[in-house]
Amino acid sequence: MNIQKIIIASPMVKELEKHIEHYNLDKEIRYITEDALTEEDLEWADALCGFQLRKDTDYSKVKWVHSLGAGVDGFLYDQNWNENVLLTRTVCSFGQRIGEYCLSYMLRDTQAHQTFAAQQGEKVWKEFSPVLLSEKTAVIYGTGEIGRRLAEILSGFGMKVYGISLSGKQKAPFNQVAAIDSHFSFIKEADYVINTLPLTEKTADLFDKRLFDQTSNIGFINAGRGKSVAEADLLAALEKEQVRFAVLDVFHEEPLPASHPFWEHPAITITPHISAVTTAKEAADCFVDTLKRVEAGQDLENKVDIQKGY
Repeated sequence: MNIQKIIIASPMVKELEKHIEHYNLDKEIRYITEDALTEEDLEWADALCGFQLRKDTDYSKVKWVHSLGAGVDGFLYDQNWNENVLLTRTVCSFGQRIGEYCLSYMLRDTQAHQTFAAQQGEKVWKEFSPVLLSEKTAVIYGTGEIGRRLAEILSGFGMKVYGISLSGKQKAPFNQVAAIDSHFSFIKEADYVINTLPLTEKTADLFDKRLFDQTSNIGFINAGRGKSVAEADLLAALEKEQVRFAVLDVFHEEPLPASHPFWEHPAITITPHISAVTTAKEAADCFVDTLKRVEAGQDLENKVDIQKGY
């Protein structure tokens, strides 16, 4: 594929320009913010690199679209995609970042940070032993690059780790993997349930009353997509103690509205979609590497399967 004219559209466009220009690409590149993207730009370009673009963006005008994030639901979910247009995504340190994000909240739980902080505030000296992670079981939804890295991290602490995927294909380092249509057999054993799945028609509202009715006293962490969780059902599960606590990094609407009940719920921890941030350098490196592979006609590990949606 011959790529000569490229648009880089992003809020961090100046940082991206600095890193991409370091490669001295023999290309015409327009660096713009997302809201400045026009039909004229799309008519001009061979390739478009961006993430949070307008819903009405006509991607069929270019040969190749590269997502600056790992997720591509902004391009595919509830939209028609011209399959003649190549779609790729950024692959970098997302698995490690989400792994450390989840681990931090699980250790906060097993090491009883909040309990000891409360005792300190009340000047209470009360001894009890924290729980070891090796005594716990995690169920990770999503067994791709991110889910596998998370499983490696948790397995390193001796945890039993199950995986849930669309196919149910067995993968290391998971103790076992089940397909989404048979996941209830694993979830009943879970101490922690973690979502890393992309948003597709099959994963929208996956975490709903039917699923939470199978759980008991779990810690729930969502580092996948907000629309995978039926929010009212999660609140009900917290009240029923099917879910003991929830750590939420992604939401149906972002930024999360100030009126949303999640903000004030004592068992919910909110973070502003930071579990797997894309740095400008990582994004630029992945884009340039993908560009070189696209032009050379090489295999692309980060090519998106349009039918699957990831």
